[in-house]
Amino acid sequence: MTDAPVRQAPTGESAANAAASLLERLAERIGGRASVTAVFGEPVTRGEVTVIPVARIGFGFGGGAGREIGTAKTGEGGGGGGGAEARPLGFIEIRNGLATYKPIRDPWADVVIPLAGVVLGTSLPKIMRRLLKRRKN
Repeated sequence: MTDAPVRQAPTGESAANAAASLLERLAERIGGRASVTAVFGEPVTRGEVTVIPVARIGFGFGGGAGREIGTAKTGEGGGGGGGAEARPLGFIEIRNGLATYKPIRDPWADVVIPLAGVVLGTSLPKIMRRLLKRRKN
């Protein structure tokens, strides 16, 4: 392993240009990866069935550079960052010439949604009775 030489940090206008250049390169690289192949995976075939994974992909990045000009204060700064997320949504199943999308269900949704319905169904009548009693008084 060889160490890369440490370059001197750019100053003044060159710092702003370096930050803008970095953001442009980052956007090009990330944008190049945001394609259909990132969302639909490689098809897998077993016997008569082909499965194509489907995902939701998200990319984000940001950055900036600044410079303070003043009589007593001098300084420059810059920074940036980025991130990516991939979440499986489901798969496309191709069987006997028929394609069917099958979502991957969130197991928490199977618990939380019915539970919220039960809580709402039992508490809403009580709340309504109390509100009506207050209104009469």
